[in-house]
Amino acid sequence: MKEKKTIYYATAVLLALIIFASNFLSTDIFQAGYQNFAVWFVLSIFSFACGWLINKTLGYNHGGKVIFAVIVSSAFITVILISLFSEYFGLNNLLVENMILYILRNITLGAMGLFGMVVCELLILQKEGDTGKKKLDEIKRIMTSAQREAQLIVEEARIKADKILFDAQKAADDILEKKKYIENQLKEFIAAEKELIKKYESEEE
Repeated sequence: MKEKKTIYYATAVLLALIIFASNFLSTDIFQAGYQNFAVWFVLSIFSFACGWLINKTLGYNHGGKVIFAVIVSSAFITVILISLFSEYFGLNNLLVENMILYILRNITLGAMGLFGMVVCELLILQKEGDTGKKKLDEIKRIMTSAQREAQLIVEEARIKADKILFDAQKAADDILEKKKYIENQLKEFIAAEKELIKKYESEEE
């Protein structure tokens, strides 16, 4: 895992080399012609791609810190380089304005790397948002289906309960009818017995 992480930092080293190489290009982009501008455009594209890869490999937070460190270190090396070899860069008088121009070029390419990171992160967040939205819709669909099933189960349980109550009520009514029938039979039987007793007594007299 550590070896893989070390490989990830190769993209940051490449970005540092691109920023460092920009120091040897002319600052007169448009006056030098379209070829010089094309070189700057290609360097910007490469910086953008490096930022994209850094975001993919090192992540947004750590990758941003790495790119910031690359920009600061490149600017520091640029200041030292121009200070030592001012004649090579055509700076007879080492002015602060010239230093600022070179540093700004380094910052511009570094900003292109940060821009690549931001675009990559936005696309990742958008993709995650779409995935989250799909999952949310799926959860809503499952909840709706579960709610319908629960309603069907409750309705079925209510129907069964009503049927059980109806059957119980019917059985109770049948028992009451049988009780009344038995009571009537007993009353008739008792009345008949009384008539027989009276008739028997009257015959004896």
